[in-house]
Amino acid sequence: MTDTGYPSTYTGVEQILERLLGPEGCPWDKEQTREALAGMFLEECYEFIEAVEEGDTDKMVEELGDVLFHVMFQLKLGEDNGEFTREDVLGTLVEKLLRRHPHVFGDKQVSGADEAIASWDAVKRQEKAASGGSILEGVPKNMPALAYAQAVQARAERAGFDWDSFQGVLDKVTEELSEIEAASTDDERESELGDLLFSVVNAARWLNIDAEASLRGTNRRFYRRYAIMERLSREQGVSFDTLSMDEKEALWQEANVSS
Repeated sequence: MTDTGYPSTYTGVEQILERLLGPEGCPWDKEQTREALAGMFLEECYEFIEAVEEGDTDKMVEELGDVLFHVMFQLKLGEDNGEFTREDVLGTLVEKLLRRHPHVFGDKQVSGADEAIASWDAVKRQEKAASGGSILEGVPKNMPALAYAQAVQARAERAGFDWDSFQGVLDKVTEELSEIEAASTDDERESELGDLLFSVVNAARWLNIDAEASLRGTNRRFYRRYAIMERLSREQGVSFDTLSMDEKEALWQEANVSS
């Protein structure tokens, strides 16, 4: 690794951050606010997730570093603005981890992962009950819609609100499809489509499939196959836009084999 003059440690990044935000630092960095950085932070998280799904270790290293930098930047802003300290953040985390793992740091006994997550949820329900809140409150409402749906469904299921069987879930998907067909207005169709998506996410949960990751995988496959179709049409000396639907379908099948 190149000798940069800064140690390859948490302290080294802190020193760089101090320099960036100092009197002779970067004008752009010094203008940033928590709100301005939030969108970029989320983007870095997605880039890390993409690296994980691709199994690209080098990319994981880079993107995880970007995520960590944003965390440290937010800590720095909180401290500089007198809002909180890193001890506040880390102390709150320590207390939460201890409180929600009584089977590790207390006397509670669990037989495996399922009982461990049930114990975690029981503690969270107790916390919410004490504050008068809903168990669903902890799920961020600005999450991607599929991920949010799966998260709230999982919490409801762990509280005992769920279908008796997977067939009931599939029947609900079929029901929602028929309701889209029966809808007579744009507002009704939008509402019924939302219900259908929610039901499909529920099916993914029953199959232990991450709906968001599943759709990202399909998006990647579509992108790859569509790009192959465009390349094949160029190789044939024709414009993809001018092909008939039957010709495009033939290219799609060829691209499906090639990918």
